[in-house]
Amino acid sequence: MKSVIPGALCGLLLLFALPVLAQNPATGGLMGSVLDSRSQLPISGVVVTVSSPELKAARKASTDVRGGYRLPALPPGLYTLRFEGDTFLPLVRHQVRVASGKTQRVDVRLLPDDSRGEGVKVAGIPPTLDVGSTTTGVTVDQQFIRRIAVARPRAGARPMRSYESLAEREDGPVSPSIPHVSYGITSSGIVLSAEAHDITRTPSPREPGTPASTLPAATVVAPPSSVPEDPSRLSPPNGARFFDMYFKGHGVNPTVNTEEERYSTFSVDTDSASYTLTRAYLERQALPDEQAVRVEEFVNSFDYGYSADPDALFGIHVDGFPSPVRKGYQVVRIGVKAREVLAAQRAPSHLVFVVDVSGSMEMENRLGLVKRALMMLVEELDERDLVSIVVYGSQAKVVVAPTSATEKARLFAAIDSLSSEGSTNAQAGMELGYRVASRRLLKGGINRVILCSDGVANNGITDADGIWARVKDFAAQGITLSTVGFGMGNYNDVLMERLAQVGEGQYAYVDGLKAAHRIFVENLTGTLQVVAKDVKLQVEFDPKDVSMYRLLGYENRMLRTEQFLDDRVDAGEVGAGHSVTALYEVKPREGATHLGTLRIRYKAPQGGDSKELKASLDVSWLRPSYQEASPATRLAYVASAFAEKLRGSYWTRPLTYAALLSLWEDLRASMTSREDVRELGELIRKASTLDTREDRFESFAPVKSMDFDREPSLPSEAPSPS
Repeated sequence: MKSVIPGALCGLLLLFALPVLAQNPATGGLMGSVLDSRSQLPISGVVVTVSSPELKAARKASTDVRGGYRLPALPPGLYTLRFEGDTFLPLVRHQVRVASGKTQRVDVRLLPDDSRGEGVKVAGIPPTLDVGSTTTGVTVDQQFIRRIAVARPRAGARPMRSYESLAEREDGPVSPSIPHVSYGITSSGIVLSAEAHDITRTPSPREPGTPASTLPAATVVAPPSSVPEDPSRLSPPNGARFFDMYFKGHGVNPTVNTEEERYSTFSVDTDSASYTLTRAYLERQALPDEQAVRVEEFVNSFDYGYSADPDALFGIHVDGFPSPVRKGYQVVRIGVKAREVLAAQRAPSHLVFVVDVSGSMEMENRLGLVKRALMMLVEELDERDLVSIVVYGSQAKVVVAPTSATEKARLFAAIDSLSSEGSTNAQAGMELGYRVASRRLLKGGINRVILCSDGVANNGITDADGIWARVKDFAAQGITLSTVGFGMGNYNDVLMERLAQVGEGQYAYVDGLKAAHRIFVENLTGTLQVVAKDVKLQVEFDPKDVSMYRLLGYENRMLRTEQFLDDRVDAGEVGAGHSVTALYEVKPREGATHLGTLRIRYKAPQGGDSKELKASLDVSWLRPSYQEASPATRLAYVASAFAEKLRGSYWTRPLTYAALLSLWEDLRASMTSREDVRELGELIRKASTLDTREDRFESFAPVKSMDFDREPSLPSEAPSPS
């Protein structure tokens, strides 16, 4: 018996070992589970795809009823995993190492794709998000600094409005009881949109004791006693404004005679928040404020499929066609694509999230959305990255000291625990965030403070000059500042945009989970990894071949000609794989062969002396008709024309919404099948039903006799009594 038992045991051991021996002992494997990030329930049917240079082709598996998956017999190496469920946002995990003879466990949580009110319904889940957005730019000057420095809560005013001074015009105050006021820009200066459009206005409510004569008239959405739980249900009538939305307009670029100025110079801008803001307005059945519409951000919201130049930091793409609205003009599209950086080659990062948890953030579409966006981002980080979390209400505190991004459970728990409280001491939060970043500075890595807020502040910012100086000083040390805005109503994008611009970072706006996914997941490497800073573009038009030109957009990014060569002048930053598109309307002379010269000036991310690229702009690149231009060029033009119409530009007056929709429909089927292109068409249709504004120029410059070279001056107004 004693001799039989060992033999039987050996047989059994051999039997159980056969499946293992049948596999290559030099391989490893992956396994794990997939859960719903809200309900924490397992998700079945999720397709898990793994790819690696070690594999000839990608391998796939699906999760079972327990949410589990297994991928055995994988060669050792680094893998990329993609998780895709029908009603969930896709998730990608990079740099997952498979070792010989070991099975690596990778558990993930997926976010339901219900940012537009669709997706899975699970009992106990927080309400579906439907969030608004804002963003704008402003050139900071001493007037702007002084207005911030004196901003204080007024007696009897709601505490969340102490930054109403940022929305003031130079010629007088705007009451904190008034929503943002829209301005039209003409050759004779700034006029209220109400005056420009001859819109009847309703007097706004005023604080007790305030003389009626000090309150400019404006359309008012009466402030409720408290902010609604679901602002997405607000549907103000056409012409109404959302409460306390602060913007600053920068006018509409004129048409320039090349004999007077042949150089067009501007700082690049890769933001797209203005388009997101417009979408939020239109989805609430309201036109956006004219000041909130920036043409370049509409154009740069779309992917044009540019290729990068393998031999240079930037690839350059030029195309054009005859303008559909300006006789004798050509639309010229200039596209610049930055070099791609693989996710595996991205530099390590220390990200310090500074989260506004004040009372104004106590809504699902603000702090609730912030938390979900941060969870998305943390999911994408790996062992190269550190995460810190600072919050501020009345005071600032550290919630998470620098922690490896691999400790996801700890980070998720910390994010989930965030709750609103107190007033808004933005200065304290930023200063503490910078201190945390400074104490754990990654040399040669990405050191970034990311401010998540609605931009409202009523406490702490008392030294504006000192704030800008400190933000610039930290940026010079390699700690950049990016701002991410949340909220529709009670939002100050003037402050948020300027902070990011001074801090050499990016300004984004999140209006739902899809926007968060695009910023924090799809474009993560480009969002974090800057490949060029202080990037400026300059086009020198040849007066012999071009008589007139106009740049569409970039009004708040314009530079003087001499600033192009001045390395002391700050300009825009470009992330890995990001592209910048600019459109010009150009009037060539008869027999023209050469439009001009494009120059790109930039610095390395670490600074130093600038470098310059140059390309010739030839007439041979222009197509004979709109239909023969590339789909990318046509899409860029439709986006720009939509923005021009929304902001009441003189130059697009002949273009009706019906004609604009026709141009959109004329895009090739391959473009209109894209979700973002279809959405553009839907937004144009919505705007066409809402836009009942009168043409501000028709009474003295009828469309039928429109001058395509020069915009008219508004009739002079009678001087106001002294």
